Amino acid sequence: MRINDTAPNFTADSTAGTLTLHDWIGDGYAVLFSHPKDFTPVCTTEFGAVAQLAPEFAKRNTKVMGVSVDSVKDHQRWKEDIASFAGVPADFPIIDDSSLTVAKLYDMLPAEAHMPDGRTAKDSATVRTVFVIDPNKKIRLTLTYPMSVGRNFAEIIRVLDAIQLTDRAPVATPANWTPGKDVVVGLSLDNEQAEAKFGPLDIKFPYLRLAKTPA
Repeated sequence: MRINDTAPNFTADSTAGTLTLHDWIGDGYAVLFSHPKDFTPVCTTEFGAVAQLAPEFAKRNTKVMGVSVDSVKDHQRWKEDIASFAGVPADFPIIDDSSLTVAKLYDMLPAEAHMPDGRTAKDSATVRTVFVIDPNKKIRLTLTYPMSVGRNFAEIIRVLDAIQLTDRAPVATPANWTPGKDVVVGLSLDNEQAEAKFGPLDIKFPYLRLAKTPA
């Protein structure tokens, strides 16, 4: 999957019933984050982090869907551990991808991949990817993590803020941007147009002009 590709649609069973991705996303944003196996330590902390951040995702009109290559029955039992660890319920849907349909559809596993009997998380280690999908069902971000490194969901929230800001205004965000910091003015605007829209510019180079974050 590449940036700006249409996110492949699918219908799957989940802890919230049968869902079709594009219908479920609706007119908002979505974060699809995948896991190689239930009842694994790093993934449990990650699902807990997402559960704790539920209000932040809601503020951003963003839904969250987990994908794990196990059954809904296993997911339901695992959610009890997640809630116990996080101190809040994991109310977002977790997809049953025991068939590997979604993992293969999103290029996380090769087409010929299968899950052997007695498998461990290492058998599906590449299924540790985050996708941010916009209201037009386009993929705007992909991040793939190794087994030993927990995902930084503060970064995913930051990326959502940046994507939504740059969808609203002709700006980009510089390195290490966080909400409230200066933004880069798009080259589609000349200086006069940019100042009329954003106020005074901090012109570093003709091609690098900074302005206050627009409201």
